[in-house]
Amino acid sequence: MYTKQDLTAQIQTMGLRRTDAVMLHSSMKAIGEVEGGADTVLDAFMEYFSEGLFMTPAHTWAQMSEEYSCFDPKREPACVGIIPNLFLKRQGVVRSLHPTHSIAAFGPMAAEYISGEENCTTPCTPGGCWDRLRRIHAKILLAGVTHIRNTFIHSVEEVMDVPERFTSEPVPFQIRMPDGCLKDVAVYRHYNPHTAHISESFDKLSEVFYTTGAARKVSFGHAQCILCDAEKLFDVICKVLSHERNCLMEREYIPSEWIM
Repeated sequence: MYTKQDLTAQIQTMGLRRTDAVMLHSSMKAIGEVEGGADTVLDAFMEYFSEGLFMTPAHTWAQMSEEYSCFDPKREPACVGIIPNLFLKRQGVVRSLHPTHSIAAFGPMAAEYISGEENCTTPCTPGGCWDRLRRIHAKILLAGVTHIRNTFIHSVEEVMDVPERFTSEPVPFQIRMPDGCLKDVAVYRHYNPHTAHISESFDKLSEVFYTTGAARKVSFGHAQCILCDAEKLFDVICKVLSHERNCLMEREYIPSEWIM
């Protein structure tokens, strides 16, 4: 059984600094038995990155729809596991106002970082929170999950204008704003005519990321993890997509010469 001290030591072993910005995608089941459970996992991350920026996805895409269209960031649970949902309840944690792809954040720059997401019109709008991970030199830690859960890749696809990624028309939503009023917005949803889950193709990039140094293998708890550099991921994905914008859906492998 892992203790908070064990987990903190593993974070240090990854080479992460206390002032870093880190996005955590996680599977508590993969992390294994921890003294104090998921709360201890959060204690370790929040204490370690108290001078930086610690984030988790707080997605609601699974439940938000044309029929269930009012997003209240203070009440709506995330659809991405126990750690994000516990994180949302922690003191000092703020949540962006994106109706389907919100981010929960903690740290001195958290409120500033997540601001403005109520103006997004796509899941990972260029210039929005997910895209800006590269601009703040963030690290992305996939703890017990793979790139199938790496939302940042969607943001790169949006920058590169990859086809067949959205619904033909935006979906109307309402967002409960901090002052209690409702803001009407229209946001495109992820959609591809050939698959229900676009991100299932993202693991095709795994070896490319390792080869280029954009990602490396680390451990946290009992989980096999991938630690990514958002800026390097962006550069590698752009090189790949510049050859064939929809290659992740159309190809079984990525030619090595595409990243040379």
